[in-house]
Amino acid sequence: MEETPEKTRSHPLKTAKTLLLGAVLCIVVACVCFVGGRLSAGSGSETPRLDAVVLESQVRDISELASVTYTYTNMAQFESSNDFYGVKIPFTTKSFILTYDGTIKAGVDLSQATVDVSGNTVRITLPQAAILSHEIDEGSVEVFDEKTSIFNPFTVEDFSSFQADQKAAMEEKALDKGLLTEAQAKAEASVRQLLTSTLPEGTELDVTSAS
Repeated sequence: MEETPEKTRSHPLKTAKTLLLGAVLCIVVACVCFVGGRLSAGSGSETPRLDAVVLESQVRDISELASVTYTYTNMAQFESSNDFYGVKIPFTTKSFILTYDGTIKAGVDLSQATVDVSGNTVRITLPQAAILSHEIDEGSVEVFDEKTSIFNPFTVEDFSSFQADQKAAMEEKALDKGLLTEAQAKAEASVRQLLTSTLPEGTELDVTSAS
């Protein structure tokens, strides 16, 4: 009668080592899958986040570009005399004619603009345009036909008050010509042009002015 060969038994230590290597391999594969999934989720398909603070900073940076300049040359006459109950006193009249160049700058204070971000919509509200500065070119000032009186000499106040009155008159003239309307329109257009080129595709931009 033939004897059946006895099956070779695995050594206990070899079996434990095999199981341990298998467990380590499973853990490594799981880690690779997890990291790969995270990298895939954070890939370039993510839509850039709209930040209101960053947008406000960009809007403020174009304040100078959004302003409108109005230049002019003015000629005005000053005349003053002493009077007695509404009647001019003879030999007290003083007068002169003044010419000069001036520059009025109007615009919107973009530091006061408000930015609201809601989803993919950006709403920007601008304040009303105003006169930002009014400068007179001192080198262009000329005085003609100056007449004075020993009884009523010129004073510093004569020139300063006359200049202030003339500046106010020229500002009124500039406003009548639509200076603020032009400045408001330019500010809105400048903000719209700047942000349209920087906002992510698909963003809706709404630029308006406060009433």
